[in-house]
Parts: sequence; C-alpha cells; structure tokens
Amino acid sequence: MSNIALIIEERATSIGNFMVGRLLPFREKRAVGPFVFIDHMGPVKMKEYENFDVPPHPHIGLSTLTYLFEGAIMHRDSTGAVEEIQPGAVNWMTAGKGVVHSERTPEHLRNSEKSLHGLQIWVALPRDKEETAPVFNHIGAEELPQWQQDGVSFKLIAGEAFGRKSPVPVYSPLYFIEIKNTDNASLNIGNHLFGESALYILEGSVQNDGYTYEPRQILIAKDSSLCEFEMAPNSTVYIFGGEPFPEEHFIYWNFVSSDKSRIEKAREDWLNQVFPKVPGETGFVPLPQAKK
Repeated sequence: MSNIALIIEERATSIGNFMVGRLLPFREKRAVGPFVFIDHMGPVKMKEYENFDVPPHPHIGLSTLTYLFEGAIMHRDSTGAVEEIQPGAVNWMTAGKGVVHSERTPEHLRNSEKSLHGLQIWVALPRDKEETAPVFNHIGAEELPQWQQDGVSFKLIAGEAFGRKSPVPVYSPLYFIEIKNTDNASLNIGNHLFGESALYILEGSVQNDGYTYEPRQILIAKDSSLCEFEMAPNSTVYIFGGEPFPEEHFIYWNFVSSDKSRIEKAREDWLNQVFPKVPGETGFVPLPQAKK
C-alpha cells in the first residue's frame, strides 16, 4: 500500500511583477508540520531591463526561509538587516510581533541579464513565540551539515534529522532536507523523520509503490515513519515536515497567527502604516482588497 496521502501540484500565482509556483497552502492541506507556505520561484531568465522587485511588505507570527538554486536576492528589513543571498545559503527572518522587508535584484545585477530560481518558505511560530521580537539570521552554504551515503548527497538546511542539527535557529521541532543523486537510488529514511512529512520533487523523478512522480509536485506522506522511495538518476528532492501545532494557525495575506484578532490588528496596522520601516525604502505593497 502506498504511503502517499495527497499529491499537490504547483499553481501559478503572481507576486507583483513575478510569477511563482504556489505549493502550500492547499485547500486540502493547509500545513505540513509547522510549514504553512511554499513558493517555487522560477527558473526564470530576465533581460537587462527586467528585475525582481518586491517592495516593503509586513509579516507577523512566522519565520521566512529563502533558499536559492540560482541567482541572487538583496534582502532589507526593518531590523536594519541588509543581506544578499546566494545559492545554497539560507536567509532566515523571524517576524514575531512584526517585521517589514523588501526583496530585490541586487544593484550589481540590475542592468545585466540574470536568472533566478529558488524556494520561499514560511514556518509558523508556536503560540508562545508569536509575539517574539523580530530577528534576521543569514547562514552561509558552508555552515549547513552535508554528507554522502551510498552515493546519495544530503544537506540538512534547517532543523534536526539523521543525528545532525542545522545552525538555522528554528523555534519548533522540524526538518528541511535536500537529497541529490547521480545514479538510481533506493532510500528508506523513515526512522530519521517525525511528525508530518512531505517530499517536494525539484528535478528528476521519484517512484513509490510502482507509481512515478514528476517535478513540481509535493507528495504528502500518510506516516513519516514509512518514508521509502526510489530516485531516478540526477534527481533532487526536498523532505520537509515536523511536529504539528496543537492549535490551528490562520493565514491572511502575509500574516500568520493562532489568534484571528491578532491578524485583524496587523491588517489595521498595515493600513495605517504603523509597522516599522525598512531603512532606505520608501514604497510599500498595499493591503489586498477583500474579494467581493
């Protein structure tokens, strides 16, 4: 019997001047452990007159995880952090009680042809950490645990698994793991996982119980302890998940909270522009109009 409970396909979504593939949330699966939002950016080639520009916008109650495969993004936020993220590194911004940030093509790339490809992820905070002070962390690619086993390459991007721990400062038990191979590989890693678990296929393909699954799909496991699959040559997959929260977390726009009234306050605060400002930025993303 297959261990796959649900298959989620990417859905094209606009984030201003840029299209992404939305994976989470999904109407039948709002979260996987503490992971509540995943966008697949690109791959896209941009001309010298095209740039990635997301003006200042707010967050509460979550941590953002940006992980690039190609290209670069300049991050600026209201804590004063300024950081250019490169492929393989992690930008981890904890919004807590409220943060504002912008994401743009770096100045040194704005007038040249460039590419962009990566993942943007939101991890909800546990209830007792939702109002923590905002903080930004950048973790270099060389700092992440990496190892090889039976011809397969592993990287622990965030959380704990396989007896290893990522330096990304997470707030609840979780894992986000990159797995790559060059030859056919059979993996049985359920004993290293816990809580809810899912597998995202970036490239190549995965087989499970006689079925083949292709890129741009998330496979939701029925039971993380039964995580067993085969990878076709030159595949890249991401295993993510962790312990779900006992209470429901709600999402409205860029806000995540276990308290709906807190989201309403964040809406009003953004409308009234009382969130902290991003140094050096003047514009902002307006609050979306409610659908009639």
